[in-house]
Amino acid sequence: MLEAARVAPTLAGPEWILALRQTAARGRRGRAWVQPKGNFSASLVMRPEGGPGQAALRSFVASLALRDAFLAVGVPKHMISLKWPNDVLLNGGKVAGILLESLGAGAAVSHLAIGIGVNLAAAPKPAEVDAHALPPVSVFGETGLQITPQDFLDFLAAAFARYEAQFTTYGFAPIRTEWLAHAARLGETITARTAQDETTGVFETVDEDGNLVLETPKGRRSIPAAEIHF
Repeated sequence: MLEAARVAPTLAGPEWILALRQTAARGRRGRAWVQPKGNFSASLVMRPEGGPGQAALRSFVASLALRDAFLAVGVPKHMISLKWPNDVLLNGGKVAGILLESLGAGAAVSHLAIGIGVNLAAAPKPAEVDAHALPPVSVFGETGLQITPQDFLDFLAAAFARYEAQFTTYGFAPIRTEWLAHAARLGETITARTAQDETTGVFETVDEDGNLVLETPKGRRSIPAAEIHF
């Protein structure tokens, strides 16, 4: 992500950056990100159309691209689900995460960096993740499949390009429909936590702006950003 920010002003078009080793990896909200050898860490730098709201919807594009990449390398489809807003699950454990960082001034987004981490070879130890987080898993640990980061990027980049073309041509609606078809815990009771409060309700849908919609005892609630717990 640091390299993405550095090169973004010089790029004429989108570019993937693959890191086989990282010394300053980070996740959401500045959290440490552990990258065992053989795992996947890459960032896509692009110049999106529209403002921050449209840029943020690329997390759904990236989630679908990750799902397609997993299918392409041989992961059975019944093992994969998508967790709002930016995780991919394998057998119910977290196998991949997405981090979006926009570059620009005010309401304008000059560049967007989409960071993606995938536990291809190994998963972090439970002590290395938040106490309330889903257990981390790896592709190799759950399926026995051995995939190099370079090979995975070939599938991921192609899948992202397909969904990005769909998004820019037809908008968020078909992306939203496809994402919901693979959403984890849709129709079930989940908890959304922010720094200010906590909301528990039935996961009803994701709205046209990408917000999580929960049906709670106090009525329907739309949540733009939160940590989700099952």
